[in-house]
Amino acid sequence: MTARRGSGPTMHDVGKLAQVSAMTVSRVLKNDPGVSEATRERVFAAVDRLGYRRNQTARSLRLGGSGMIGLVVTNLANPFYSRLALGVQEVATEYGFRMLLSNSGEQADREPELVDGLVDHQVEGLIVVPAGSRQQHLADAMRHVPVVLAARPPAGLDTDCVLVEDFHGAREATACLLADGHTRVAFLGNPPALYTGAERLRGFWAAHEEVGIEPDNALIRQGLVDSATAEQATGELLGQAHRPTALFCTNNRISQGAIRALYRAGTTLPVAGFDDFDLSDILGLPLTLVSYDADEIGRRAARLLIDRLGHHDTAPPASRRVTVPTRVVRHGTPSGAGPGPAPGG
Repeated sequence: MTARRGSGPTMHDVGKLAQVSAMTVSRVLKNDPGVSEATRERVFAAVDRLGYRRNQTARSLRLGGSGMIGLVVTNLANPFYSRLALGVQEVATEYGFRMLLSNSGEQADREPELVDGLVDHQVEGLIVVPAGSRQQHLADAMRHVPVVLAARPPAGLDTDCVLVEDFHGAREATACLLADGHTRVAFLGNPPALYTGAERLRGFWAAHEEVGIEPDNALIRQGLVDSATAEQATGELLGQAHRPTALFCTNNRISQGAIRALYRAGTTLPVAGFDDFDLSDILGLPLTLVSYDADEIGRRAARLLIDRLGHHDTAPPASRRVTVPTRVVRHGTPSGAGPGPAPGG
């Protein structure tokens, strides 16, 4: 067995070789008396074989702490947040932490209760995907534990965050549609109060401005919260006398709703959207998707948090903003603009 390329062996690697969990490895390295001697010997043998050198920062973090970090996401049913959570858990496990997960369901008024609950459970730090722009409850939590934000930036808080290239990705994907000859591109977006919604609309407009085209406001729909609202909005756009010739969607649920509306209408339009999703490559539609590593958002957020925990007795670092890059992936044959069928045709 070898360690992952580009890094030294991790606690997970040791556990796999010793046939125990990473948490058991952590217990052995902390001289937990509850671990059997046989298990202890297997773990130390794996440590010697892999040349594992335990991160001293992680070791110092765990002395006297609960060994838990909290994560609050906005919609666990969305694969994006599931992948983000897996990224957090990967790094947490590597450093011997457990992760407590809460889901706000995009309800900003529910988030303070979830954050308070995690603090009451004595987590050592928090990673939060904010459901709204009001973040006073996070400022209150920061008096007790460090807080790192993911996917959305802080509003009036001095703390770390991990973001996606929202503006750049939206601009690049929209530019692909424009380069294919489309001048009537519809915008299907999540609520404009959300950072991602605002930044992706800004990227959509920027791509148009770069080629001297002004988007038609009649083709812009915002405030879509799920695939059902996206399907309805797409159906309305398809019913216009001057319908769009292509669609840009700001997240995977909106893309899926738009595709369902196209299917029900018996028509095909090129769709560009943020977030890749399962089976996108075999749908038979011309799709332009902004892809990125959602797991990496979670991994980077967890590393920032653990780094802050490592400064428990020293001055904390200045707040940091980390950006995860995007890339455009195209499926199917790009379709140029044409007059298109009449509504219902």
